[in-house]
Amino acid sequence: MNNSVTNTARLLGAALRALLVLTVVTGVLYPLAITGIAQGLFPGKANGSEIKSDGRVVGSSLIGQQGYSLDYFQPRPANGLGENSVNTQYKLLLSGATNLAADNKDLIKQVEKAKAEVIKENSTAGYTVSPSQVPADAVTSSGSGLDPDISPLYAGLQVHRIAERNHLSVARVQRLVDDHTEGRTLGFIGEPRVGVLELNIALKALVAKG
Repeated sequence: MNNSVTNTARLLGAALRALLVLTVVTGVLYPLAITGIAQGLFPGKANGSEIKSDGRVVGSSLIGQQGYSLDYFQPRPANGLGENSVNTQYKLLLSGATNLAADNKDLIKQVEKAKAEVIKENSTAGYTVSPSQVPADAVTSSGSGLDPDISPLYAGLQVHRIAERNHLSVARVQRLVDDHTEGRTLGFIGEPRVGVLELNIALKALVAKG
């Protein structure tokens, strides 16, 4: 009986010591080491790829925002798993696609409505947008619903509206888009893209200069 109690106590003691050691190693030392390495080598990415304007954080280069006025470049639609009714800067509460099939009636209606809005919003007195000019990313959301980028085609489609509403030349706004267009990652991964938040920050600075 005494041997049984002694063995049980010994096993419990060993288990508690192992728990303590593993807690310190995996719960304290390892996270601190990884955090230190990340902060030392990739501080921007480790802190959420923050974007600053006028000395304050205004968003992340990884997450698309909603709610821009038509004076600014518009992002992709943000359709996803759940709507965020608290913070309208980031429309979605949950990241994820709608998973609607290409022939789904609801999706077709959404796309047709979005296309009509894009054509109406971006047709100006001297520039008319045709349905064939509207790229897919202007009327559909990304797989996550949080895509921060748009295609150069969609950015270019908005140039005339931006120029007219901000009293800038079309050429000047187009140069702004060109300057903020990124090529394929490593030259072959993905597609050329334009970060909407960074582009709108640059537009705001350009308008302020006059």
